[in-house]
Amino acid sequence: MTLAEALQGMIATFNPAKAKGINAVVQLNASGEGGGAYHVKIADNQCELVEGAAPNPTVAIDVAAQDWIDILSGKLDPTRAFMSGKLRIKGDLGLMMRFQSMFGR
Repeated sequence: MTLAEALQGMIATFNPAKAKGINAVVQLNASGEGGGAYHVKIADNQCELVEGAAPNPTVAIDVAAQDWIDILSGKLDPTRAFMSGKLRIKGDLGLMMRFQSMFGR
């Protein structure tokens, strides 16, 4: 699975009810093989995935592409990835706590 495919799968599971009142941009900077920059715009109970860097993201995530794919597939626990330094987050940590619940399995 590629990073783009994993992100499209994530977007497909978006739950608008869990995003009520959120207006944010989450930037993903994925390094390594198959990596790239993407951002997720969340506003008005809708979600959009955009390739490239966002000018002023609410949150920026730095992670290896394969680690992000593993997080999305359930192979890597996001909290454990954060605590071990595999997942680095800059910005609104409260939003990131809610972010995971907006995309259900």
